[in-house]
Amino acid sequence: MKIAVTGASGLIGSALVPALREDGHEVIRLVRRTPRTADEHRWDPQHRRIDAAVLADVDAVVNLAGTPIRPRPFTASYKRDLLASRVDSTTTISEALATAAAVDPSRPRVLLSASAVGYYGDTGDRVTDEQAPPGDDFLARVCVEWEAATRPATDAGVRVVTLRTGLVIDRGAMLVRILGTVFRLGLGGRMGSGRQYWPWVGLADEIGAIRFLLTADGVRGPVNLTGPEPVPNAEFVRELAAAVHRPAVLPVPAFAIRAGLGEFGRSSVLAGQRAVPAALQAAGYRFTHATLSSALHQALARR
Repeated sequence: MKIAVTGASGLIGSALVPALREDGHEVIRLVRRTPRTADEHRWDPQHRRIDAAVLADVDAVVNLAGTPIRPRPFTASYKRDLLASRVDSTTTISEALATAAAVDPSRPRVLLSASAVGYYGDTGDRVTDEQAPPGDDFLARVCVEWEAATRPATDAGVRVVTLRTGLVIDRGAMLVRILGTVFRLGLGGRMGSGRQYWPWVGLADEIGAIRFLLTADGVRGPVNLTGPEPVPNAEFVRELAAAVHRPAVLPVPAFAIRAGLGEFGRSSVLAGQRAVPAALQAAGYRFTHATLSSALHQALARR
C-alpha cells in the first residue's frame, strides 16, 4: 500500500512510520515545514490547503495531526488551538481524499483518523464500548467535532475508522515520563479518590492495531484503541510504582489537582472512562500487552 501519515513526528507517528515500512508499505509524510527528504510533502492544514496530487494515488491515510494535550490549565486560546488543529487537519485530509475518490472511484481507500476515549466524557465505572454516547465536557465536544470532520471522506466512499485512543504507555509518552519521575522520587500515589478509570494502551498495541486496521476491510467507524483491562487510577499508580520499584504512598487530593490544573484536572485526571476495545477484539486483533503490568514493564525496562 501507499500510505500517507500526518503527525509523523509525534510519539505514535515516529513509531508507526518505520513499522509500516518494515511491512513493505510505501510511506509518505505530510509536514507543515519545508520538506527535507523525498518522502516528505508540504501541506497547510491551518488554511486547509494541500496539493490534490499528493493524495491522488495513496491507498490509505493515517491522520495523527493535532496540538498535543498537555497537563496544564485550559486557557481560551489553548482550547481554540486544540480544537482547530484537529478539525482543520482532519477536514483538509478528508476533503482531499474525497477529491481523489471522485477522480478515481475504483481505488479502495481507507482513512484512519485519530480521536480519543475522551469522546465519552466521565463514564464512572460503567463498561464503555464504541456504542456509548458522547460526553458533554470540553474534550468530549472536541472529539465529536474531530470525528465529524471525517464526513467528506465517508460521503465519498472512503472507509473511515476513528481511533479513540487511551493513555499511551511508552517510555517516551508524556504521562510515563512525568509520573515515572515522580514515582522514582518516592512522591507518587493515587490521584483524588483513585476510583476513576484510566484506559491505557501499550505503544506496541497502538501501532499493531493501526497496522491491523489498515487491511481490516470490514471495520469502519469508531474503534477504541485501549487495552482489554482498563483499571482504576489507584491500581494504575500501584502498578507504576511496582514497575519502578518504589512505593505509592503519597495521594494527591482532588482539590489540589483542580486548583493546579483546572478543567484539564477535572476532565482528564479526576474523571475517566472504563473503555474497552470491543470493536478491535471482535475484528480479531490480538494484544501484545493485554495487562497494564506487561505494558509498563516493557515501557520502563532498562535499555
